[in-house]
Amino acid sequence: MKKTKLINWKLFWILLLASIFANIAVLPYTLSLGSLLTTKLPFPLPVAILIQIIQTTIFFAVAIFIGLFLGKKVGLGVPIIEDWLKGESIKNRLKSILKLSSVLGVLVGILVFILDRFLFSIFVEPVTAFQATPPLWQRFFASFYGGIGEEIAMRLFLMTLLVWIFYKIKRTKDNTPTDLGVWLAIIIVSVVFGLGHLPMTSTFMRITPIVITRAIILNGICGIVFGWLYWKKGLESAMISHFSTDIILVVILPLLF
Repeated sequence: MKKTKLINWKLFWILLLASIFANIAVLPYTLSLGSLLTTKLPFPLPVAILIQIIQTTIFFAVAIFIGLFLGKKVGLGVPIIEDWLKGESIKNRLKSILKLSSVLGVLVGILVFILDRFLFSIFVEPVTAFQATPPLWQRFFASFYGGIGEEIAMRLFLMTLLVWIFYKIKRTKDNTPTDLGVWLAIIIVSVVFGLGHLPMTSTFMRITPIVITRAIILNGICGIVFGWLYWKKGLESAMISHFSTDIILVVILPLLF
C-alpha cells in the first residue's frame, strides 16, 4: 500500500520560498516607516534584519505545514499550483480566477481608501497617507508581502486552523465544514487581521478606540473578501486579490490624491 504524504512537499517549498521573498521585499518599506527602531537594538541593524528573516522563515514554515496539512481535511488549499505540480494544464483555471480576484481587489482598495481619506479622516489622520510616504518602489515591493505573506499567515494558516476546529465541533452530513463554521473563521481572522495592523499604526499615532475601530473595519472588509475567495477559489485567488488591493491602496491612489 502506498503511504500517504502528510503534505505536498513541493508545494510547501514553493510557498516557503515565496514567503521568504515577500519578507525581504517588504524590508525597505518597513525601514522607511520606522518599524525597526535601531536605537533600541542591542546589535547592528544588519544582524537585526537577519534575525528577523530567520524568525519569520521559521514561523512561515510552521504555518505553511499546518495550513497544508489541515487544509486537506477541510477542503481548503492551493488548487492551481497543486494541479500545476501534477503536470495538469492550469491556463483556463488561472484565467477563470484572475478577473474576479483582481476586480474584487481593486474595488476593495478603492473602498478602503475612500473610507480612510474621507470618513475616518474626520476623526484621525489617514493611515493611507502615512503608508504612502516611502518611495514608490518600496510601496510596490511591499505589496508582495500583503499578497503572499499575509495571505499565508491569515488565510492558509489561521483561517484553515479555525475552519478545522469548527469542523471538529460540527460538520455537515457530507463530512464537510458547515457554512457557519467557515464564516465564523473568516470573520474572526478578519478581526485579527485588523488588530494586527495596530503595532505599525502605533509608530505614528496614538492608539485610541476610533483608531482600533478603523483598523478592524477597514482591514475587516479586506479580510472578508480575501477569506471568501480562499474558501471558494483557493489561496491563489486570495493572493491575487490582496496584491491588487495593496497596489491600488498604497501605490496608485496615493499618486492621485
